[in-house]
Amino acid sequence: MSGKILRYFAGGNTAKGFYSLYDSNLVNVERVLLLTGRSQNEKSAIMEQLLNKWKNHIGLIEIIHRANHPDQIEGFIIREKGFAMIDADPPRIIGEEYVGPEWETIDLEQEDRTAKLEANQPEIELLQRKMKEQYEKAYEAYGKALRIHDDWEGIYIGKMNFAQADQVTENLLANLFTDTEKTTAKKSTILRRFLGAATPVGAVDFVDNITEGLQNRYFLKGRAGTGKSTLLKKVVAEAEKRGYDLEIYQCGFDPESLDMVLIRELGWAVFDSTAPHEYFPDRPGDVIIDMYELTVAPGTDEAFAEEIAHIEAKYREQMKQGKKHLAEAKELQDQLEDLYSKCFDHSHIDSIYDELEQSLPL
Repeated sequence: MSGKILRYFAGGNTAKGFYSLYDSNLVNVERVLLLTGRSQNEKSAIMEQLLNKWKNHIGLIEIIHRANHPDQIEGFIIREKGFAMIDADPPRIIGEEYVGPEWETIDLEQEDRTAKLEANQPEIELLQRKMKEQYEKAYEAYGKALRIHDDWEGIYIGKMNFAQADQVTENLLANLFTDTEKTTAKKSTILRRFLGAATPVGAVDFVDNITEGLQNRYFLKGRAGTGKSTLLKKVVAEAEKRGYDLEIYQCGFDPESLDMVLIRELGWAVFDSTAPHEYFPDRPGDVIIDMYELTVAPGTDEAFAEEIAHIEAKYREQMKQGKKHLAEAKELQDQLEDLYSKCFDHSHIDSIYDELEQSLPL
């Protein structure tokens, strides 16, 4: 595609289960086409076809990727046209916060094209049940990993200089917001997303894509519990006080924590640059802020080396288990897709695509 593409996830496989941020990105989008139907491959294919058709006529396309199949498109938003299309089937939650004046559901499950599924219904239900079990096991593993992570954080929290952490935050805020006199009654527009996600192939992120073109990137380094998410929340509070529009990227592991705060108007992003989305400066304007070096008592790593190694091993084992269950769920989904492909009459999908292409003013 020749236009600018912004890539992110709006739903994720987290320690809190499947976590939905779709509504945040669809608020104020006037026209949204909600695709429903059993085959996620068909829904993605329709969206890819349309985007390929429109690619030379659109300035910016926001592409939402599937957490259970990160190479696939789960939805897209074209804000300059006030238009979006998205897979609206569970586990996604869409329309609780906002429903626009021209939102429409397009159901691909037409009776005449799904009639052949009846003979395969027992197999379909078995595969769906097994897939649900694998997701539940994945979320259970990630939940255990989060509780282990809390123990990991506790080591560093106990050795942290909180006054120094506050000073690091104040210094950063002074650099980020040089307009010290700015006050406004304007309410910030906040878009909440995930920069990465746990997927069947492991952690996948779009940090480079999301931060492309920014003048400054602040890389937060440090161990678990060294205040990276707390610092980001203070950046959010300051930005809201000044009325800036924000992109907030929540943690794909613990969605109550933050991974990145970005203000395009000011040309900067501050993000947690530790595993599984660890990056290092590679262009002018990149700055490292190491919370471990700046705020934690020297020698903490060495003093607790054995305990840390034990905790880290347990944590990684649970994360490995979570990935394994997501991969098994993906294999079951692929089997379902094979069944759907054999049973569906695909001419109906072609006609839906033709109707969409002709009716959408893009």
